[in-house]
Amino acid sequence: MILAINAVILEKLERKIMSNADKKYQSSIPLNHDYVELPMPDKWNMSDEEMIEMSSEFYDLMKKRHTVRDYSTRSVPREIIENCIKAAGLAPSGANHQPWHFAVIENPEHKQKIRDAAEEEERIFYAGRASDEWLGALEPIGTNDHKPHLTTAPWLIVIFAQRTSIDKNGRKFKNYYVNESVGIATGFLITALHNAGLTTLTHTPNPMKFLNELCQRPASEKPEMILVVGHPAENATVPAHAKWKKPLDEIMTVF
Repeated sequence: MILAINAVILEKLERKIMSNADKKYQSSIPLNHDYVELPMPDKWNMSDEEMIEMSSEFYDLMKKRHTVRDYSTRSVPREIIENCIKAAGLAPSGANHQPWHFAVIENPEHKQKIRDAAEEEERIFYAGRASDEWLGALEPIGTNDHKPHLTTAPWLIVIFAQRTSIDKNGRKFKNYYVNESVGIATGFLITALHNAGLTTLTHTPNPMKFLNELCQRPASEKPEMILVVGHPAENATVPAHAKWKKPLDEIMTVF
């Protein structure tokens, strides 16, 4: 009896603490509701020929996507970033928990703090943390510990994966297939930004825990990457190695 009472008290106390401390991190996802079917909206009715043409046009669009490290200081309207993140938020996810958060940075001082912390981790990485094999794999890409794009590009988007979330009552709940879900949403985001005429770079300093503090995110969230977003500089280049892509017969098997 005493143990049961204590458990109830602890649960109420935990809920109060979480509600007060983490209110800004609460999820609006409705939980524990009944299954309800809806007629499928937005059905497309195209011929095979139309679909083949659309798929071919999309492939041509994606062939023009390039990872760039040289950025222009040209500004990008915030509305474009918001629209692309809304598109990323439409990605499928485990139990529809949508376990992602996008911290968007435009402020120059904030970008400088991220660059300083990222370059410090990169110096350690290139000075000994990375294996010779790893460094050898990076050599054709031409990367190093100098990351000017983190301050030159107009926007940085830090992508966080939420291993757990907090409901509107302040109670913690587990998310499922987090890595897979965030990976799909990130793909949506990169594609949306490219479709809007922007260039991106996926930057993954190792480790990245400094991003939780700089982006004011809780320890339960794992920073996955920094997405650099903007327009390429006039003299922008890409590594020749990055233009090599595996042929279709190597990446697809039909049974």
